[in-house]
Amino acid sequence: MFNFFKKEEFKIVSPTDGTLIPLGEVPDQMFSQKLMGDGFAVVPKANTIVAPLSGTAESVFPTGHAVGIKTKDGIECIVHIGLDTVDLNGEGFRPLIRQGDKVKAGQPIVEIERQKIEDKGYKTVTMVVFPAGYDHAFNLGKKATSAGEVLVK
Repeated sequence: MFNFFKKEEFKIVSPTDGTLIPLGEVPDQMFSQKLMGDGFAVVPKANTIVAPLSGTAESVFPTGHAVGIKTKDGIECIVHIGLDTVDLNGEGFRPLIRQGDKVKAGQPIVEIERQKIEDKGYKTVTMVVFPAGYDHAFNLGKKATSAGEVLVK
């Protein structure tokens, strides 16, 4: 009857609407060679980026291009929006959360002006990588996906 103490089921969801691609296809060696950890990427077709898992926002870059989330079980996740987008100094990015905020999988965390960013010559491919605490391989393939769609249970 009461679900006050019901533990939330662990899941990893798509960070945005778009095309899911393997990390190895990202045109940046830092990600494609998994130097920051394994994960996956989405080529976005939308302007909203959601939390791929539930936890605490450990870091929200002032430029809005990246967010670090840590689960209560110690899984660390980085959501990195675009390639070299740090150079935009926040232009085209609007963080919706702050460091220390609790987030739920599927909750909007950053709004982007995707077309504006792409018009400036930047790729908006969004990487979700796990530098610590999650040691499972990602074999999700290449397919259309929607923000909040469960990719891993």
